[in-house]
Amino acid sequence: MNLKKIARLAHRWLGLTSGLVVFIVSITGCLYAFQDEIRDATEPWRKIEVQNKPVLLPSKLSAIAKGVHPELEVGRIVYVSKDRAAVIFLTGKGQFYTVHINPYSGQVLHDQNLRKDFFTIVQFIHIYLLLPGPIGKMVVGVSVFIFLFMLISGVIIWWPKRKTQVKRSLTIKFNGKWRRVNYDLHSVLGVYTCVIAFVLAFTGLSISYDWLKTGVKNTINLGNAYALEEKIPVVKVTKLLDSNKLLDVAFLQTVKKSPYSDMFLIAPLTKGSAVLDITVYEQALFYYKSDRYYFNANTGALVKELAHRDKSNGLKLNEMSYDLHTGQILGTTGKIIAFMSSFICASLPLTGFLFWRGKRKDKRKALANKS
Repeated sequence: MNLKKIARLAHRWLGLTSGLVVFIVSITGCLYAFQDEIRDATEPWRKIEVQNKPVLLPSKLSAIAKGVHPELEVGRIVYVSKDRAAVIFLTGKGQFYTVHINPYSGQVLHDQNLRKDFFTIVQFIHIYLLLPGPIGKMVVGVSVFIFLFMLISGVIIWWPKRKTQVKRSLTIKFNGKWRRVNYDLHSVLGVYTCVIAFVLAFTGLSISYDWLKTGVKNTINLGNAYALEEKIPVVKVTKLLDSNKLLDVAFLQTVKKSPYSDMFLIAPLTKGSAVLDITVYEQALFYYKSDRYYFNANTGALVKELAHRDKSNGLKLNEMSYDLHTGQILGTTGKIIAFMSSFICASLPLTGFLFWRGKRKDKRKALANKS
């Protein structure tokens, strides 16, 4: 059995196994591609008028959000940009809310239940298929790994035997019979989009799995260790600073360190930890350029900073994963490319299934005629 026959056999049965999940993940990827633009057009509370005065401190924003949902705990606090509302995440008792606040005036602009938010639901389908977390993640992960193999095996199956066949193999014969058109839509579009589809699938897996992220980083860094990146500060809990004071002291130090950054994300203290983590991004809603600051929660003192310029190439590549996955690293053009590629990926299980079913019917007819 030659390589093409092995690839064809594996491609067929693995495709039938993973096709439905690949279709769902790809379609939700299409829906999510322009979520920021759609939200900006349909959710007026996201944008605000820039004012020539300082923004409210995080302790004030936290108190305002807590006033809206006193039964919940404040999670992340995000200053998105000067012309956007600050977003406070609140969780607890199985509930997830965001409160959008004007960071200049403190006015509550919107209170959003994320369990009923369309794009949050789309995102959870994309990542978990709405199944329980570990199960959904495993099903999606295995299916996407299979899809990566399918892309490679698909190219092997498509590969022309002679150079003279290349042009024909890259052309969809729209005037042919529907089976020929269906086959061309599957094979030709699959080949055209295979590289981009591979990047989208691989970066999605990298976002989901820390072991893959670590592998990518070590490979790009040629196995070299970067001490500044590896060691997260360990601070023993003694007498924690008042939470409001800690937030404000750390935020003001961060603003001084990164005055030209656009987006500030303050992560909540984890249980038993005495380290407050603040990440700042050069451009709002883009995640590939960031500086990170760690503060002693007992004193408010800065204990470590990791600037983008000091990061290894491996870490920089990992931090590009989301922007590569959504295409937004290339702006609107990149999002269009990601959208079209995701749409084609969603079509591949359908055209592949139709091709398999047609072949199966032909075999049944042939057997019936023989008998």
